[in-house]
Amino acid sequence: MKAKRILFITQEITPFVPETTISKISRALPQAAQENGAEVRIFTPKWGIINIRRNQLHEVIRLSGMNLIIDDTDHPLIIRVASLQSSRSIQVYFIENDDYFQNRLMTFDEQGVEYPDNDERAIFFARGVLEAVKKQSWCPDIIHCHGWISALVPLYIKSAYKEEPSFRDSKVIFSLYDDEHNIKEPLPEGFLKKVLHKDMTMELLEGISEPTTYEDLAKLAIKYSDGVIENGENIPASLIEYAQSLGKKVLTKQSAEEYNSACVDFFKNIQE
Repeated sequence: MKAKRILFITQEITPFVPETTISKISRALPQAAQENGAEVRIFTPKWGIINIRRNQLHEVIRLSGMNLIIDDTDHPLIIRVASLQSSRSIQVYFIENDDYFQNRLMTFDEQGVEYPDNDERAIFFARGVLEAVKKQSWCPDIIHCHGWISALVPLYIKSAYKEEPSFRDSKVIFSLYDDEHNIKEPLPEGFLKKVLHKDMTMELLEGISEPTTYEDLAKLAIKYSDGVIENGENIPASLIEYAQSLGKKVLTKQSAEEYNSACVDFFKNIQE
């Protein structure tokens, strides 16, 4: 395939977390891409439900140790890595931080209440991934984002990180999922100001309101992506229409049997 290096940035991936639509796609699609000749790497949060010892996660010392400043507070970044069991050559890297991920579930707590700092978790995760990839001196041709927590990645790649050699030529794809995979509560006031990094300005966030809903986040991701993939039966038509109005390439919902091959073809198409 034309895309030789593909970076998958995902909210969740099996077998490290329970099976969901996102976690299963995030496991199967990278392997399909690898089997079509791509070099693949995967980044995901090190959620508190992921057992380090059982899953054989190892800290990557050369990537860990930096602090990310969010809202004037330093937050240490730890990177761990594990290999997928049935494909030892695919590495899964985990973004870890005690404040945002340790001793927690995923999007919401045991009572089903969404964490009040989900906004900062998304910022930390997006910037943590990009800083780690920079340190690896690895230049992905395609960056494929899955889930609400990855929604800021396209914005950062096309603004704060646009001159970085690792991302200068990257094409970005954002996958849309049904509601059960998304945040339900709006992110708190002040989120957009926290998003700003390096020389970014509020003009980049034009049209996004506060408090910021999932649909706002998705529109932000679509705006700064090169392509969009529809991964669900109930994706709001407004999001697909928004992508099309901006001239983005869109891969509409595919059958389970055709999904991987359609995505691999889409990766080729997005570079043309």
